Amino acid sequence: MTWIEAVMSTLAVVFMDAWTVVERAYRRPLSHLMVRAKFLVYPLIAIAAVGWLAWDWTHDRSLNAAEDAIFDTVIQWRPVEPKPSGRTAVVEIDDCSIEYYRRRGEGGWPWSRQRHADLLEALDIAGARAVGYDVLFVDEAQKDPDGDAALEAMADAGNGRFLFGASRPHSDFDDQEGATAVANAPGAFALMPDAARPGPPIALLLPTGAAMARHSALLDVDRSADGVFRDIHLRKTIGDWALPSLSLRVAAVASGKPASSFPQSVRVNWRTKTRLPGVSAADLIEGKRICRDAADPMPDLKDAVVLVGYNAAGLNDAKPTPVDPMMPGVEVHAEAVEALLNSSAIWMPPPSVKYLLAAFMVLLTTFAFWRGEPHEDVDGVFVAVNVVLLLAAVIGLTFFGAFVDIFASVGFISLCFGLCRMYAAVQRGRAIGNNDYRDEYDAGRFPWLLMARLRYVPDPSLSGHAATKRKREYRRRLRRFLYSGSDAVMIEGIVERKSWLHEILDDLMMLVWTGTDEADAYANAKRELDLLYQRLNEHTLRIDDQGMVRVATAAAMIDDNIDDDNRGERMRLRELLGEDLNANVEWPLSASNTYLTPKLSQQVET
Repeated sequence: MTWIEAVMSTLAVVFMDAWTVVERAYRRPLSHLMVRAKFLVYPLIAIAAVGWLAWDWTHDRSLNAAEDAIFDTVIQWRPVEPKPSGRTAVVEIDDCSIEYYRRRGEGGWPWSRQRHADLLEALDIAGARAVGYDVLFVDEAQKDPDGDAALEAMADAGNGRFLFGASRPHSDFDDQEGATAVANAPGAFALMPDAARPGPPIALLLPTGAAMARHSALLDVDRSADGVFRDIHLRKTIGDWALPSLSLRVAAVASGKPASSFPQSVRVNWRTKTRLPGVSAADLIEGKRICRDAADPMPDLKDAVVLVGYNAAGLNDAKPTPVDPMMPGVEVHAEAVEALLNSSAIWMPPPSVKYLLAAFMVLLTTFAFWRGEPHEDVDGVFVAVNVVLLLAAVIGLTFFGAFVDIFASVGFISLCFGLCRMYAAVQRGRAIGNNDYRDEYDAGRFPWLLMARLRYVPDPSLSGHAATKRKREYRRRLRRFLYSGSDAVMIEGIVERKSWLHEILDDLMMLVWTGTDEADAYANAKRELDLLYQRLNEHTLRIDDQGMVRVATAAAMIDDNIDDDNRGERMRLRELLGEDLNANVEWPLSASNTYLTPKLSQQVET
């Protein structure tokens, strides 16, 4: 252990010496820049940040991209999620149903059209209000013409309650023979009162029967940029017209509302712990439990809205969602219908909100640093505001179905805050005399030091709260003056703001100036204290109006060239510090501090 401690101690010294060289290599140039730029850097950061937000808004919208990943995480982590309303159900053409009919010698997948007709008939008997069939029937069944006729009869008798899938090929096929005018497409609706008729021709893959085609809607869905389904697009816009998706047309039929009254897209309130009610197709067709456990109750489909589709392995209808990378497509459609009918869709503000929030927070942050607010206070406020915003976003999504994406904004604001905090560290480092930011004190070059003890005394007539406000404003203006590149070095933190000794030595601030001789040290201190008085009283809210800054000074020659070591310098420096701390003579800070001369500074104020 002795050997390990010795090695660690040696390595620590070697590393810190080398690291100091690295730090000084960039900190001192930054310090020289700070002396010239002063507080101008904060407005420049604000201009650059807001400018980038404006550019991003008109280009790639990177904050929107960050929103998607954050949404996926929050919706999976939330402790509570909404339960299904029970009004929407899914009929699954699953592995069990396919295998059941295969074992009976009636073939596997694809099913005969007659079996699909039997499934629709079972749903009709069960009392389903509306049915969306997530299967394409674009070709006639050569071996099952009776099945095609049965499906067509069900579609015709359903009078719009049974809706079938259609598809929109690529627009390159719109000019080919067989294209349909968009106004004549199934379920098409105008987006404006004076929409041109019949509109441009479009290619559509429709079901084979006339009634099935008349009562069809698009199965095509649009993915997000990363391929994940978060927002379900409910219509496809073509000129002045829109073609409804299967989800939209089912919801319109079930609710009795026109398709045009629904939004263009809906963000589903995705669930991880619960699913919509479902039943296997074989159970429904046979009217008995084939695939369902005996203890699992059958859902009541009377007056329910039902989506039919396959989720069997190998049928390739899986779609990635925020909660399931392999969610069956029929469940995606069903979740969209559930959101529309139950008003459970997630509400999201316009994308501009996150940009405006980011811009506002950036301006507020840079303004706080520009004012010279204490970094401890700014840190606390920044953390508290971020925590409140994050909690509000999580609570809104969990309990109210509202997702305000402040996460990407907070990330961007944190970047700007870090830049401001880094520059403030340069200002503070130089102000407190950190030798990474300014040259070390050279007693041979500046043998004289003058120390000034500053203390703010509020007017006795002020209340406790008012006095605290005045003290805080005094600290802020004093700090801003020193951070602007003053020649003085502040010895701050002799008594910390929250120290147990704070009430005894409240607002103690020690400032130090150097000088080539005694007169030079006093001249430097007078020049800057005169300027400090102007800075403290240049606003409408003058520090002198309800209080007074009192100054006690002491000066001494630190290097007397008697010996080569610094033992004497250390002793005289400690004596000077003690003398200024113990001084009973205090002068009021004024526009012209004439007491700062070698003789007058020793006189008692009258």
